[in-house]
Amino acid sequence: MESNKNSLMKIISILSLTSVMALLVMGCRNEPQRLPYLGNIEVNGSDTIYHTVPDIALINQDSQSFRISSLGNKVILADFFFTSCPSICPKVQKQMLRLYDRYKDDDRVMMISHTIDQRNDSVEVLKRYAHNLEVDIHKWTFVTGQKDSIFDLADQYFVSVVEDPLAAKGFDHSGRIILVDKNRRVRGFCEGTDPESVTAFFDTVDKLLKEEYQ
Repeated sequence: MESNKNSLMKIISILSLTSVMALLVMGCRNEPQRLPYLGNIEVNGSDTIYHTVPDIALINQDSQSFRISSLGNKVILADFFFTSCPSICPKVQKQMLRLYDRYKDDDRVMMISHTIDQRNDSVEVLKRYAHNLEVDIHKWTFVTGQKDSIFDLADQYFVSVVEDPLAAKGFDHSGRIILVDKNRRVRGFCEGTDPESVTAFFDTVDKLLKEEYQ
């Protein structure tokens, strides 16, 4: 009788342990996966140093000084373009407008377009460009700066930008749209020339917003 009782207790203990393990596994499965940090990551003792977009001084479409840090704790959607681009820029612009329409009422999101054509894209040209798009420049700003600084900044955003006399209007660049968190760390991107990539990107942006502001 005592042997049967001990056997029963063992079975109950095993079942209890199995239930606890199952709950732990389910909890792990339900825990949301964090977005990755793109770029080099350095570990210095107990500190982890992530790749961070530099906070350089730029000029916006209103001739005002602009820095990313001036945005506070906002998630950033960024691209690199030029107003006379006859190739990929119109396609990317259309997708940026989709992102604008989706997040225009979300105060946690800011959009930045950087011109790579400092010779032709003056602040007046950028302001007219924004006006023609009929967007709120407090939500989507257009910036310029020193050529070398802009090109270096594109590298920090993982966007390819080069001058090429054989390319349309003398520039060859990618159409990536970059997602940056409120600490200026790159967390994702999509191909701005591909509508399906941008549609999937909506989920990526939403995921980061939930992660940053939960």
